[in-house]
Amino acid sequence: LLLNFIADLHRVYCDLHFTYLEVNPLVVRAGRIHILDLAARLDQCAEYLCKSAWGSNVDFPPPFGREAFPEEAYIAELDARSGASLKLTVLNPEGRVWTMVAGGGASVIYADTVCDMGSASELANYGEYSGAPTEEQTYEYAKTLLSLMTRTVRPDGKVLIIGGGIANFTNVAATFKGIVRALRQYQAQLVKCGAEIFVRRAGPNYQEGLRVMRELGENLGVQIHVFGPETHMTAIVGMALGKRPIPDKPDAAKPATTANFLLPTSENSATAAAAASARAAAAGTAAAGASVATAASSASGATSGVDGLSGASGGAPDAPLFNPGTKCIVWGMQQRSVQNCLDFDFVCSRREPSKYYWGHNEILIPVYKQMSDAMRKHPDASVMVNFASLRSAYDSTLEALQFPQIRVIAIIAEGIPENLSRRLALRAAEKSVTVIGPATVGGVKPGCFKIGNTGGMMDNILNSKLYRPGSVAYVSRSGGMSNELNNIIALNADGVLEGVAIGGDRYPGSTFLDHLLRYQADPGAQMLVVLGEVGGQEEWRIADALRDGRITKPMVAWCIGTCAGLLGSEVQFGHAGACANSGQETASAKNAALAAAGAHVPASFDQLGETIRCVYEDLVGRGVIVPKEEPAPPTVPMDYSWARELGLIRKPSSFMTSICDERGQELLYAGVPITEIINRDFGIGGVLSLLMPATDHGPAVSGAHNTIVCARAGKDLVSCLTSGLLTIGDRFGGALDGAAKQFSHGVDTGLIPMEFVNEMRKRGELIMGIGHRVKSINNPDMRVEILKKFALENFPASPMLHYALEVEKITTSKKPNLILNVDGMIGVAMVDLLRHCGCFTR
Repeated sequence: LLLNFIADLHRVYCDLHFTYLEVNPLVVRAGRIHILDLAARLDQCAEYLCKSAWGSNVDFPPPFGREAFPEEAYIAELDARSGASLKLTVLNPEGRVWTMVAGGGASVIYADTVCDMGSASELANYGEYSGAPTEEQTYEYAKTLLSLMTRTVRPDGKVLIIGGGIANFTNVAATFKGIVRALRQYQAQLVKCGAEIFVRRAGPNYQEGLRVMRELGENLGVQIHVFGPETHMTAIVGMALGKRPIPDKPDAAKPATTANFLLPTSENSATAAAAASARAAAAGTAAAGASVATAASSASGATSGVDGLSGASGGAPDAPLFNPGTKCIVWGMQQRSVQNCLDFDFVCSRREPSKYYWGHNEILIPVYKQMSDAMRKHPDASVMVNFASLRSAYDSTLEALQFPQIRVIAIIAEGIPENLSRRLALRAAEKSVTVIGPATVGGVKPGCFKIGNTGGMMDNILNSKLYRPGSVAYVSRSGGMSNELNNIIALNADGVLEGVAIGGDRYPGSTFLDHLLRYQADPGAQMLVVLGEVGGQEEWRIADALRDGRITKPMVAWCIGTCAGLLGSEVQFGHAGACANSGQETASAKNAALAAAGAHVPASFDQLGETIRCVYEDLVGRGVIVPKEEPAPPTVPMDYSWARELGLIRKPSSFMTSICDERGQELLYAGVPITEIINRDFGIGGVLSLLMPATDHGPAVSGAHNTIVCARAGKDLVSCLTSGLLTIGDRFGGALDGAAKQFSHGVDTGLIPMEFVNEMRKRGELIMGIGHRVKSINNPDMRVEILKKFALENFPASPMLHYALEVEKITTSKKPNLILNVDGMIGVAMVDLLRHCGCFTR
């Protein structure tokens, strides 16, 4: 009886994705089993799999057994309905030190540094924003934080630390504009509470973001100190707490704009020409291929990739994962990431490219619907970069493991259930495949290969010297902090040989030790750097390897999360795995163990760069590392779309429209907001009077676009009209019928919204009525809002609309623009009206 019970309990534990289950005590009496006490924890990431099995009454309360502050609940709601990551935990509402940090790893490091400097009791909050939030999302986050910060006044004032590492793909200027809006809104309160603000950030378009922040400081009425990547990440903490002097002005040696790396100047034109000559002279040798080998598509859409030269690494366990001939398959439509990979290849002087750009020239990339086709036609591709969503990453990775040519798989998605992550790691080990991730940005081998968005934009790749190999190999959990390590190592040593971010989840596909043993066997790696964190046992295994001699190269190591024991309450840090379940899993215990085993462990992250410099200079002094002459990288052009976003270029519109404008917060008809048309009850005549002054229509939809093109070709009115009407189909015009049919199927068959979304994904079908080119959850379509309000207030019943809104919550958690659009709204509303008006039978 008991054996059967334990076996069934284990089956339920696995099927329902428990992460912890304790039954104590358990009583067996008279042939029956009695559970007297039970404690359990479910994996929230598995909600999309187990929603119906768990039941509707399962919720996930805030940590450490207290009610969430209203502000915490609001940020949690924002997080749930956005594709970004937004976290906030209030520690001390009366505290003096407030933080607004970008990145899960960086947020832990800033909290560590505040505590290391003796201000743990004054730390008011822990939180982070990451995953490329929009300006509106960042504004809402900052506004919520400032409302808490300015609620009370202290005689010694308050400090706000707006920090972060070097972003890989987040547009820093866009997020800072949201923060600036919130700071302006709370200007009076900030002045009243005697606030002082310290800013440090870098990444795509960071120069524009810092400029906007400096301009704000001139008229906000509070002091704002602004720094970029030339300043150590946590230096602003010491400045804010009075432990470090505030420099009069930041280092002016850095470029003023992101575009400065684009064109050769008088200072670098000679070196650029020399580099071009060197590349021409090397043309007779075997050319190295571009890194992206092919593009494969997910079940629901196309994806991207690039062709190059063979040269996949061998299969030995300690063999390098990447070399100058490595090719990869990209799974998922990630055009910008693919272009970033190609730009990296170009600046590294790989010459054989595989419609993307190779320098100034456009190139073509094969795209496949089935993974098997991509593998068969590109047998020399040894790496797969998996950009699939958390719902499909598991299945696509299992499929990739069936092909023996694949040696490395990088899984970018965050939030894969722990049980599935462990299965992937086990299956990959059986196949001798290295899995990087889940929840990672990837890795980089300078001069050879980079995964996706690793390393950020080209200016950071150049500043961090990632276009050529150095002597330092590192491994970290955090993708954002790996980019910061690139910068720290470039400033304090001769650069990176290879760097891997294994991912922030509790069960990564490969471990710190796996990569460190590879580095130990690599003659190019002269010193090692490890950035661990609280939670897990991996760092203890590194200490064992140092003691038993498996690792002999000099190692600099630091585990973040030392603040965990000083915060007085349980905090779930930015990474899913950053949670200590025992004393051995604390960051302080790991740092002590690594130091005792012989690693160079700094006193804090603030001193990590100095420790790396000391070890590097010692190796140079002993002749182990011989500094090399710095090569000049080639000039890389900037994408048109990115240059336009930065305001560097301008281009006249191909189409002009005066009848409607959907770019702002609300749709405008001839300059009149749609809500005003409804609220003032213009009627049909009023609406027509707005349409008459201009008879053109915006080119956003297929019919209008084709009509305009036909008119510009000089065709007659009937021909123009029919050219537009002929485009009506499932995607344009027919989305109303499609949405009505699909949502009706979901409701009538009893599928809960999560099951409906999963079924559509498995079938590879788009959900009709979901998604918008411009509008999003943060910039809603007022037409939908008006129709929704009317239907909910006036229809006898609206189950179809409620069902569609629940589906919208799921889709917008992936991307904020996957909203219920006006076609979907009309489709489900008509079904509700026809079914419940009492005039029809089914």
